[in-house]
This record gives sequence, C-alpha cells and structure tokens, in this order.
Amino acid sequence: TNVYVPTGVAGKHPILMERTCYGAGPFEPDNYPGNLRGSSKLKESGYIFAFQDVRGQGYSEGDFINIRPQLKPGQTGIDESTDTYDTVDYLIKNVPDNNGHAGLWGISYPGFYAGVGAINNHPGLTAVSPQAPVSDWFIGDDVHHNGAFFLQDNFSFSTFFDVPRLGPGKRGVGPRVDQGADAYDFYMGTGALPNFDAKWFKGAIPYWNELMEHGSYDEYWKDRSLTRHLKNVKCAVLFVGGWFDAEDMWGTLNDYQAVKKLSPGADNHLVMGPWSHGMWAGRGGRTFGDLDFGNDTSSYFQDNIEFPFFEKYLRSQNVPAPPSATVFETGRNMWRTFSQWPPPVQREMRWFLSGNGLLSTDKPASAGEATYRYDPANPTPYLEEFKTSKRRTREYMIDDQRFAESRPDVATFKGPALTDDLTVAGSIDVDIWVKTTGTDADFVVKVIDVWPDGSTATSPRSKPMAGYEQMLKGDIFRGKFRTSLEKPQPFKPGDPTRVHFKLNDCLHTFLKGHRVMVQVQSAWFPLVDRNSNVFEDLYHAKNEDFQPATISILFDPGHPTSIGFGTL
Repeated sequence: TNVYVPTGVAGKHPILMERTCYGAGPFEPDNYPGNLRGSSKLKESGYIFAFQDVRGQGYSEGDFINIRPQLKPGQTGIDESTDTYDTVDYLIKNVPDNNGHAGLWGISYPGFYAGVGAINNHPGLTAVSPQAPVSDWFIGDDVHHNGAFFLQDNFSFSTFFDVPRLGPGKRGVGPRVDQGADAYDFYMGTGALPNFDAKWFKGAIPYWNELMEHGSYDEYWKDRSLTRHLKNVKCAVLFVGGWFDAEDMWGTLNDYQAVKKLSPGADNHLVMGPWSHGMWAGRGGRTFGDLDFGNDTSSYFQDNIEFPFFEKYLRSQNVPAPPSATVFETGRNMWRTFSQWPPPVQREMRWFLSGNGLLSTDKPASAGEATYRYDPANPTPYLEEFKTSKRRTREYMIDDQRFAESRPDVATFKGPALTDDLTVAGSIDVDIWVKTTGTDADFVVKVIDVWPDGSTATSPRSKPMAGYEQMLKGDIFRGKFRTSLEKPQPFKPGDPTRVHFKLNDCLHTFLKGHRVMVQVQSAWFPLVDRNSNVFEDLYHAKNEDFQPATISILFDPGHPTSIGFGTL
C-alpha cells in the first residue's frame, strides 16, 4: 500500500484510497500523484492518498481471484470487503495526521473494489464512489451482455491481464498474439471459441478456460455479482457512469438501484454524464467522437459534484448533499437533477415496427414481417470501417449507423420527422416477436437518433451531421436466454417467439425535425461472438456447427414488435 501524506498543510486530513488490480505503483515519492485522478481541488486541499494492490496482484502477497466471491452468511475467511475493512482500520490507526475518516473510489475494476468495500463497511469508511464498477459479468458488464459473450474485449484483455504472475512484483509473460491488420479477419480466421485457446493461448491463460466452463447464469456468476450483494452499506455512496460507456454502464445504473433496495437507509447518489469509460476522470469532456456537448462536462463533475461529495462526508464541510440523481440530458445537452432515478414519467410511449420499414405509434392492423438471412460466415460488423480496424473503438456507442442500414442482414425501421422535441428517460423496453429457421439466434437492437437531412451542423471531427444516424442505445440479447438466464431453451424453427428485454437507461431529447429509428440484426461482430444458429454450448462449439438461418421480425396484431420509452 502506497500512501502520500501532505506536508506543509496544517491540521488533520481525510484518507482517500483506491484499491486496484492494475498496480498501485510507482512507489517512489517523487512520482506523486502517481495514479491520482479527479479534481485538482483534492490535491490542493491536503487529502491523504492511498493506493493498494489487492490480494495477489502487484506487490501484494496471496492469490488473486477475478471478482472474488463474497463470503456467504456463516462463512469464515476473507473476501474483498474484509480486506477493505482491515485496510481502513490499519490506515486510520497508523497514518499520521489523518482525521479518522476514509474514502474509497475507483473506476472500472477498481470501481468494483470500491463498491464491495461499502458492504459491511468499516465505521471510518464514510464515503465511497464506485465509478463504472464491474458488477455482473454475465448480465451486463464487460464479459457478457444478456448472455452474449463480448469476444473482442475479453480476448484482448486476457492476453495481458489474465497472465498468471510469477510472484509479488513479477508479471508473467503472456502468449504472443498477432491480430494482423484488422480485427474482423483475425476473429473470423480463428473461428469457434475453443480455437482461441487451442491456437493462441495454449493453456497459458487459465482464466480464459474458466470463462468457457460457465456458459449460463450459474452460481459461479451469481457469487461474483456485486449487484446482488450490496447489503449493509452504511456509508455515503456516489455512483458515477457514462451514457456512452462501452464496458460498465450496466453496473453503475443497477448498483445504484441495488443499494436503494438492499440498503435502503444508505445515503445513495447517482451521476450519469455524456462520457465513455472513465472519461469523467480527465479534464474537459466537451466532445466525444462526433458529438459536442457545449461545455466541459468532466471538469464540471469533478469540481461541482465529486469534490463537494468528499468534502461533505470526509471533512464534514457544510455543503449540500448531492441530489439523488444528477444526470446529463443528451440532445439538449444540459445537466438535470432528480429526487429519484428513473424520474416519474408523464406517459409511456411505444413505437411499433411496421411494413415498408416504418415506425408508428399505432399498433399494426394487418400481418407483416421483415426477413433477413444471418450467415455466421459473413456476420454483421459493428463498425463501418470493420476491414481496417484492429481494436474496438470507444465511439462505436454513438457511431453513424448508415453503413448498417445498407446491409441486407439488418432490418431498419424509421419514424416520421418529429414536430416537437421528444424527451425520453429511463430504460428502453424492447419487445420483439421473431421466427427463425434455426434453434438459437442473437438479436441486436439499436435505437437511433436520425439527424435531419437539412442539418448544417458539423461534428468536432469536421463531419457533416446532415442525415447522421446516431446510435443512442444498442445491445444484444442471446435468444436462448429469453425465459431464463439460468436455463436456456431452444427456438422451435418457424414458431413465432417473443424476446423481451431492456436496453440501458438514457436521458435524451430527440429534437424537433429528428427521427426515431430502430435497427434489428443478429450479429455484432467481432465485438460479440457469433451465434451458430444451433442450440448448443457455444463455448465448446466446432467450426462445422455454424450454419445460416433465415430470421423474421414479426409485426401483426397478434405479434406486435415494439420499443417503449418513458417520456418527460
């Protein structure tokens, strides 16, 4: 544990700690502030900063376990909550000039350690800020979304992070993987999931093979879910996330709700800004990809929300508590505060898919369907520049989807130009009826804000925004989990089947003149692994299992496919 104590600053100071699996160093005093992020006011105000390698990582002894499970009631031993408790106790008793209050924060994996530290927290741990916390690796964060395996991120991450270390301070050497010029061809060339270990890892990454053995939402994943275990939280909590976070948006939104439910007395707050993963930790934050938000959103958060939060709960300063929810409204580009999230909505609004590629607020009056062929040998890409992209981009979360509209394996539905602004809040309800000639299928649903053809706006990257099809929310659902994440079920070929799920929350205004668009497809490659169209354990599939399927999206009175918003 690396601790920086301020010199030349009178008085007692709070401790602000990050527990990390990525290395707490460098350990030399002249490298201060080291890994410190956030508002410069924290440094100027004389905080004590502590950085700790978690058990089994960096220079800490012991064995590392990915997302170490929480102890069950009656169990003895250690977990990340007990390790945090012991650390806070030691720091308060031994670090000079501390005021008896400790805070804990972190982004992504360190966000998980912040969140888990709030469970049964030490009395001296009075403020915790889990930021984009890793929370549930099967339902919504990093590893899977709704049971679908996020291939590109996990393979790339495993090549360096999951290499077993050789001892404290001694990193192991991972396998050499040459992905070539573009990711699409690399992942297609490797083939079915078992080939990634056989061809590239050759048993050198044990955790990869551990992932391959848990293809449904079993006790392995439930034990590792932060969201299911946020009980006995007695400190103030500030959850932070980004609307365009490609890794851990689900955790922020659902952990905030879990604390409300499982620890109802906790002082619980949420911040959601127009950010990619961790973007709020840098200064600025005015632009992201082709979007300009009109102000420095990250700087605003650090100085006006994050710093006062720690000042109030670690220094007992007389500043107001944050609102229950501070949320950035995209489209109009403004901060808003709410006494609860999601806020009460004025009405529920549904857009129904209908013939000729139209969206309508009226239910379909006659039978219809949109049919496409999903071929695992030519899976739908998630990027326009998929033949020149080596790594997953952050900006795919907002990218122009006109490239997808032109593909025959994507079904596109567009609403009329709006005559008034339309503000939507909360999760987006996806209710689709489908048929397939296979026994399994994936469904990627994207909700898109279509800019007017006559727009004269230009993006920060000098791109004309006329006709831009900006993805607002998109996610994938593995069809075999439509009734249960624990017990997958096959499709009956040709039978109309309902697939019902929710996209992550938003607060967005479709401006007057814009259109609402919905796209449905059955691959998002190589972001997500391919579905074979066969009901099977894809983690042990063979190349020859993959076969084309014809998929139909239904829209008739008995099978009305739609998306639903809450409107303000």
